[in-house]
Amino acid sequence: MAARTATSRELANGLAQAMTRLRARLRLESAPTDMNWTWSQLLTLARIAQDGPASVSVLAQAEHVRPQSMAETIAALKRLDLVAASADPQDGRKTLISATNEGMSLVASIPALREAWLEAAVDSVTDAAEREALTTAITVMNRLADCDAAVTASTAVTGAVPTN
Repeated sequence: MAARTATSRELANGLAQAMTRLRARLRLESAPTDMNWTWSQLLTLARIAQDGPASVSVLAQAEHVRPQSMAETIAALKRLDLVAASADPQDGRKTLISATNEGMSLVASIPALREAWLEAAVDSVTDAAEREALTTAITVMNRLADCDAAVTASTAVTGAVPTN
């Protein structure tokens, strides 16, 4: 008898739960002992360090948060001397946020802790077939993260597909 294929709703629920649990574990395993930052601050700092200087609005869009929330995150990072603001050389009316040397050093230290734990966990609990499945899952999860699906709250509750 063939295995039943999970519905999109079941997959969404299971995926959200698994990601929440893994994210919490990664935070636990990679938290510096003297952590003075929130994870949203660290994620924003990492994006700036990786992608280069950006405006608050561009960062907000990339992190899927409101511009006001991102402005608060950036203000906290500035107070900690992890980012600096400067005028956009192409449009002086805009302000670009960049990582300081201290911010770059901090960003470099976090992934090493997280990835060391995750590598050990993958080695200890997966076989070759599961590693292949994880490789596929990484691609799918990145596509989901970048998806601009037009889903409203009523769509999520009723299951109705929006018509345009």
